[in-house]
Amino acid sequence: MITASGVEIRVGSRLLMDDVSFRVGPGDRVGLVGRNGAGKTTLTRIISGDGQPAAGSITRTGEVGYLPQDPRTGDPEILGRDRILSARGLDQVIRGLRAAEETMATQEGEKRDRAMARYARLEAEFTSRGGYAAESEAASIASSLGLPERVLSQQLRTLSGGQRRRIELARILFSGAQTLLLDEPTNHLDADSVVWLREHLRGYAGGLMIISHDVSLIETVVNKVFYLDANRQVIDIYNMGWHAYLTQREADERRRHRERANAEKKASALLAQADKMRAKATKAVAAQNMARRAERMLAGLEGERRTDKVARLRFPTPAACGRTPLTAEGLSKSYGSLEIFTDVDLAIDRGSRVVVLGLNGAGKTTLLRLLAGIDDPDTGEVVAGHGLRLGYYAQEHETLDVRRTVLENMKSAAPDLDETETRKVLGSFLFTGDDVDKPAGVLSGGEKTRLALATLVVSAANVLLLDEPTNNLDPASREEVLAALRSYEGAVVLVSHDEGAVTALEPERVLLLPDGVEDLWGRDYEDLVALA
Repeated sequence: MITASGVEIRVGSRLLMDDVSFRVGPGDRVGLVGRNGAGKTTLTRIISGDGQPAAGSITRTGEVGYLPQDPRTGDPEILGRDRILSARGLDQVIRGLRAAEETMATQEGEKRDRAMARYARLEAEFTSRGGYAAESEAASIASSLGLPERVLSQQLRTLSGGQRRRIELARILFSGAQTLLLDEPTNHLDADSVVWLREHLRGYAGGLMIISHDVSLIETVVNKVFYLDANRQVIDIYNMGWHAYLTQREADERRRHRERANAEKKASALLAQADKMRAKATKAVAAQNMARRAERMLAGLEGERRTDKVARLRFPTPAACGRTPLTAEGLSKSYGSLEIFTDVDLAIDRGSRVVVLGLNGAGKTTLLRLLAGIDDPDTGEVVAGHGLRLGYYAQEHETLDVRRTVLENMKSAAPDLDETETRKVLGSFLFTGDDVDKPAGVLSGGEKTRLALATLVVSAANVLLLDEPTNNLDPASREEVLAALRSYEGAVVLVSHDEGAVTALEPERVLLLPDGVEDLWGRDYEDLVALA
């Protein structure tokens, strides 16, 4: 399936991993874990064939299905259903059949005869690829991932980022690939879809490598764990499930600590003895040998894991503003004949906290884009109050210019900061050295999240529009975001499936989409967060 041998991976001059070897075979369900920036996304991208290692080799047998964190593939004009069916080439066959049917119904003579022959050929091909059973299978997968018929009948360009991602996930699960590489597959899924995905992956017979910060998914699905240690540039391989891995990893760390302590004690004694012997010329050679032995003793040890660094996040001190810095009146939005929502009113008072709930596709992201001024409403208007300073975090990181470097993105967000201060802020978000010169387009999802949050920190925003700000973050970084939410003094409009994020926000009001109903926040709404 997949075999890696002596792999070295670099991003610029930075070494991510060195001399890494592993195999993923049929029935292996691997959880690829490690802190943001350790190289998980880079590794899976290279395994998929989208890139090459700096050294070593990766061989693939059979088809590989790869779900990146930010899928922007596919013709935006095609229907969602056709995008899923394209995984087996069925979309082209079906379009050919429909075209042949139309010709047979409207033409005569030679044209009709050619259309009949083409129809027979395409029908045979359709049957060989699974036919109507395959169509039914694709529809079942889509439905299980929260994609109703009306979404499948829309063009990709009309869909939200979450819907596009679920289309791509459905496509890959439908593809029949022998190996799946899934990078944060539960992003944008509601609770029911996550439960279905867990069971589906548990029964998957091929090879599977999955990156996820959804602990319940990992502990339910995986039977192997590959831990990427960013400090030691290695992958520790555990041929066991999640709970056994946690126990074994803790035991490994205790062993490393004991071995290093014992070796340091012995090396210290050897070095002390060597120092004494150097005073005598007749024993100088013996002293040098002792010192070399002490060095070899320490060099042969496995490195202890250093404490992972965490991005230090505090949202900005909000700029002064009027009582109601942002107001929306009578907003509506449609894509073609599809109505997203109508007549939505919302007033954001200074320091207020609002959570937006609604099923996938109800228009939550669309509303935030309208409030941010990125898209225009079909009707209604967004009114900026006195002193408004907006900060917008987009779930698909559209606020970042992927062609520009990390440093250039930050300079655009904070033109008044000099380069020293800009680099200092980036350093607090774990972008140091050559990291700041990387194009934003090569960053992992977690790194893009950190960069987008860093641009908010320097914004002095008094109204934050946050769209799934905890997606792609490891647990420690997620806790930083939640702590920042608790302490921020400005107004927040939050869209999130993360119950912890909503709890940290302590919302005062809730806006329910697509109906646009506003209500005071109450515990009755808590159960809707993961479902919405």
